[in-house]
Amino acid sequence: MATNFLMHEKIWFDKFKYDDAERKFYEQMNGPVAGSSRQSSGPGASSGPSGDHSELVTRIASLEVENQSLRGVVQDLQQAVSKLEARLSALEKSSPTHRATTPQTQHVSPMRQVEPPSRKAATATEDDEDDDIDLFGSDEEEDKEATRLREERLRQYAEKKAKKPALVAKSSILLDVKPWDDETDMAQLEACVRSVQLDGLVWGSSKLVPVGYGIRKLQIQCVVEDDKVGTDQLEEEITKFEEHVQSVDIAAFNKI
Repeated sequence: MATNFLMHEKIWFDKFKYDDAERKFYEQMNGPVAGSSRQSSGPGASSGPSGDHSELVTRIASLEVENQSLRGVVQDLQQAVSKLEARLSALEKSSPTHRATTPQTQHVSPMRQVEPPSRKAATATEDDEDDDIDLFGSDEEEDKEATRLREERLRQYAEKKAKKPALVAKSSILLDVKPWDDETDMAQLEACVRSVQLDGLVWGSSKLVPVGYGIRKLQIQCVVEDDKVGTDQLEEEITKFEEHVQSVDIAAFNKI
């Protein structure tokens, strides 16, 4: 009878288990609750601060990495400083002032200071070296050498330019030589034209071109040097043959 009554009664007998599970869950999320000294001393207390330990380990690892990188930077700086010191010492050794002896001071009384003799000797040596250095002689020698080289190059250029043949300006001219009528002997007319011989004149090809009414004109090519033969002179020489030539015209004129 009592058993049947308990079966129908709604009582939560194992509520403490769910309470413990809920407490452990929140402890893992946020840490143990303040004032719960009794609960932290139980068997499940070690599982609470696992999040703090993992965060601490992560920070320590990051600090170690940063420390290693800083050590590498420091080593690089030390190497650079050592290289600079080595170069500075080499420059000091190679400089002429380094060879001068360093003056040594003497221990004297405070009331009197004596100049060391080594300083005087070093000063005299430096003065002698300065006297031996000629600051202007080398410049004068270099100027003379440069002037000589320039004159030599100018002379070679002038000789080369004199040997090089000068360009001759030439022109190609096409002439139209017209006869008096259709009875003019065109072969004789061409012979007369080609008989004109001038320095700088070279005759070329020719042909007969019909004009009209059975009349043909002589079209002849020639090459002339501009400085020696002019078009006016050429026309004047051809028109001297009055029996055959009526007029001379320039059909084409081209520079070569």
